Amino acid sequence: MKIQVITTKGVKKEQYELPSEIFEVAPNESLIHQVYRYLVLNKLYPVAHTKDRSEVRGGGKKPWKQKGTGRARHGSTRSPIWRTGGITFGPTSAKNFAVSINKKMKRKALFMTLSSRVAADKFVLVDDFALSAIKTKEAVSILNNLKLEDKKTLVIIPREDKYAEKSFANIPTVSLIYADSLNIEDILKSDTILTSVSSVDTIKDIYKNYV
Repeated sequence: MKIQVITTKGVKKEQYELPSEIFEVAPNESLIHQVYRYLVLNKLYPVAHTKDRSEVRGGGKKPWKQKGTGRARHGSTRSPIWRTGGITFGPTSAKNFAVSINKKMKRKALFMTLSSRVAADKFVLVDDFALSAIKTKEAVSILNNLKLEDKKTLVIIPREDKYAEKSFANIPTVSLIYADSLNIEDILKSDTILTSVSSVDTIKDIYKNYV
């Protein structure tokens, strides 16, 4: 599979051959849903916590004797029917939302989401970002030249690059990620992927042993 390489000014250059094992994988919605669910649920951290009758303070003494008072029988003020008692079936921080999934499924789903962006012409490949300073104005100019100014764009860079990171950081429609940290959640939340040839080379190097 070949894709057109363009400059940050929007000028067409040579074509680049994408590895079909990564960028030409047929989608499987069920698998993508499973992996997306895994990513979302494993980030959940329950905060709300209510105390049940075993956690509430007090209640060690029987409120009143069993018989002869005319009142209902009670053994502890920690009972859920008391105002100061425990809570029945309330939320607890002990709940675990995490699910497990194997690495092969995660890789396959990643290849599928990347392939879907390429197939839909939502994968823009530039020769190099060539940012020589931290300038948001230059980053905005790149998006304008590539007609991506109004789209949610995921920018993939090959390695740590403070010029690219900080130049794109103040643009609300842009999110940035390293090539070795790709995940389907960020890809699915974006409209378009903007990356460079060196980023794709990095992706190929990372996954060459798994395709």
